[in-house]
Amino acid sequence: MFAPLQNDSFLRACLRQPTEHTPVWLMRQAGRYLAEYRETRAKAGSFMGLATNTAFATEVTLQPLERYALDAAILFSDILTVPDAMGLGLSFAIGEGPRFAHPLRDEADVAKLAVPDMDKLRYVFDAVTSIRKALETTTDAQGRRVGRVPLIGFSGSPWTLACYMVEGAGSDDYRLVKTMLYRRPDLMHRILEINADAVALYLNTQIEAGAQAVMVFDSWGGVLADGAFQEFSLAYNRRVLKQLRREHAGARIPHIVFTKGGGLWLEQIAQGVDGVAPDVIGLDWTMNLGTARARVGPGTALQGNLDPNVLFAGPDTIAREARRVLDTYGAHAPGSGHVFNLGHGISQHTPPEAVSVLVDTVHEVSRRIRAGG
Repeated sequence: MFAPLQNDSFLRACLRQPTEHTPVWLMRQAGRYLAEYRETRAKAGSFMGLATNTAFATEVTLQPLERYALDAAILFSDILTVPDAMGLGLSFAIGEGPRFAHPLRDEADVAKLAVPDMDKLRYVFDAVTSIRKALETTTDAQGRRVGRVPLIGFSGSPWTLACYMVEGAGSDDYRLVKTMLYRRPDLMHRILEINADAVALYLNTQIEAGAQAVMVFDSWGGVLADGAFQEFSLAYNRRVLKQLRREHAGARIPHIVFTKGGGLWLEQIAQGVDGVAPDVIGLDWTMNLGTARARVGPGTALQGNLDPNVLFAGPDTIAREARRVLDTYGAHAPGSGHVFNLGHGISQHTPPEAVSVLVDTVHEVSRRIRAGG
């Protein structure tokens, strides 16, 4: 059993319930912009050495919470752990990013693909449980142990995983994966079916281990053409959502979907099928939050969407742009359903003090607005 939460504003906002302030967390909030992260990674010896070690993964997950008054923690891991468990051989070369030793290039490769045994990802689930316990570091007025903030679990989307699995690494033009999509759509659908079922199982196991919300990163959904997005990304995100636990241990588990470059399809992303839709849609920085809110309607919360490069400006500009995001969302009454975040992951070059300005501004301004100030 885990302790109750001291600060549940993030979960409440995801479910469009009243909050005293707009909650804020940042994609990649545990990362290379923090000196303490770099020190821990040096001790681990490599990125995978960091991610597969329960103690290290717990330590770096908590590091940004020691610096900033963030309203959620997010599991430190990588979106490519699932295809690694499928046997594709993940590695991280310095300066090159992730790479697979055995990419999927033909029918024989795809025929060998299967949903992995979750025991191969035990290090992820052990880290989830460890982080939940480590977050129980404070006591309430009655002297009971309480969790500081909720923990978010995550996975890459079926399509985004497929991009890496076919390309073998990151890509500028997605030539190999799109060639397969158009020449052999049957193979692509087979990959996506397996990926969707694996992602759903992976996220459900994170929930069982202690994750209090889960997020699907559809980082490359926006590279698809209209029509192809619906067939090869959206359909499989929905397949994941239909299988996800909505409750665990008596608590509602919010589901978040972030499709970078997905503004064209907001209504379809929010609509869902068979009564199953994301509770929260993450938005990149190109979207106007007020417009997005009008398009998706009152039943869906929104997350975002400050341009990460604003954090390279001075304190006054950061505060002004944070206020602009809050104002653009509009309707600041409690329960409006906004989770403040960046429109993409924080840059490794971000000055750490800029994050302090951002988090403090979001809290102060949103509290003042709710108070009628």
